[in-house]
Amino acid sequence: MYTPDSLAHSDVAYQFHSYTNAQRLREEGPCIMARGDGIYVYDTDGRQYIEAMAGLWSVALGFSEPRLAQVAYEQMQNLPFYHTFSQKSNIPSIELAEKLIGLTQGRMAQAFFTNSGSEANDTIVKMVWYYNNALGRTQKKKIIARQRGYHGVTVASASLTGLPGNHRSFDLPLPRMLHVSCPHWYREGLPGETEAAFGDRLAAELEALILREGPDTVAAFIGEPVMGAGGVVVPPEHYWPKMQAVCRKYDVLVIADEVITGFGRTGHLFASELFGIEPDFMTLSKQLTSSYQPLAAVLMNERVASVLVRHSGELGSFGHGYTASGHPVAAAVALENIRIIEERQLVAHAAEVGAVLQQRLRALADHPLVGEVRGVGLIAAVELVADKATRQTFDPVGKAGALAARQAQSHGLILRGIQDTLAFCPPLIITAQQVHALADRFEQALEDVTRAL
Repeated sequence: MYTPDSLAHSDVAYQFHSYTNAQRLREEGPCIMARGDGIYVYDTDGRQYIEAMAGLWSVALGFSEPRLAQVAYEQMQNLPFYHTFSQKSNIPSIELAEKLIGLTQGRMAQAFFTNSGSEANDTIVKMVWYYNNALGRTQKKKIIARQRGYHGVTVASASLTGLPGNHRSFDLPLPRMLHVSCPHWYREGLPGETEAAFGDRLAAELEALILREGPDTVAAFIGEPVMGAGGVVVPPEHYWPKMQAVCRKYDVLVIADEVITGFGRTGHLFASELFGIEPDFMTLSKQLTSSYQPLAAVLMNERVASVLVRHSGELGSFGHGYTASGHPVAAAVALENIRIIEERQLVAHAAEVGAVLQQRLRALADHPLVGEVRGVGLIAAVELVADKATRQTFDPVGKAGALAARQAQSHGLILRGIQDTLAFCPPLIITAQQVHALADRFEQALEDVTRAL
């Protein structure tokens, strides 16, 4: 039987980790989680943590929902696997596609399933190219994303991602992938520039790039309604309608990456509703199954779907898919997950309890280390600065954020340090009382950092 020490040794010896300093892992070993219960996880030494990141922005129903385990078990007994190749299908994937399209109230027309958000955005890149080839627009292939945006880690989706760490030493981004400014007024706004003027400037920047590249070469614009891994960036009011208007002017498809924001995270079922986005494509994952099963969905509107259908008929096939596309167990879990979100009114709950989270964190705005507190619903961030008046960052950047994340963990709170920004994204089931406990633990960590710095 494994002990915590032998587990750690085995992990370091045999497993290569995601998003980890592999050298440091070999020296220090991992923190190994053994079980979960609601918003809490417990490591192999029995220590309890509030999982304030819902794992990876994703465990909507917490870490111990028995209904999801039961439906997975039942589906495994009935039909553990089937595919969606060659005019084959399975009942859960059919029902899930219908459910998702219904949740968009007719704005989307068809769904395509993948295993992850990265694969979904990679699929959208291929669909955008396929779409324009079908229309005879063989040069209209460039896709515009944003600095600090996050869209995945496959070769194509990592090229859309606007984070240097996803490009360095991977020979990325690919050609045809372009980036415009991050819509973070606190960091990117000019001296004296209002948020409204900032939004106007970013829309003008997008239009200038399209004109410089040539509208006949620019195919799509992709963005998260609220940026996640880039630091929980909430865009200025009217930013999205302005950016969307530019796209429509030049026949550029709009892709809303709702991998993090979908299914209630912002207090709305989809953040597109909150920000006035009318996308041609939507990407869904994470809270789609509460990450109990790997699953993602590409939703497309009829404008796009009808062209893909017609062109596949001309070619004889749509030559793309994954072994597990529409996996029946994952689809069954997603359906039950959505039922629970609806039954327990967790979207409204996220808005209500999210207001408590935002209030507690914004109460820290006068703290000498806090530069900005931002967020909406149950997603938020606290950015630490070396100097509040000048917004000066720490040297090196990330020094304070890494320390704060470590201190929070020592107080039983798991956060995400994004350079010097601390991100919060707790399970949707969190209660107001638990939010206060989360905030209390963070305040303790912040005081530790203050003393250390």
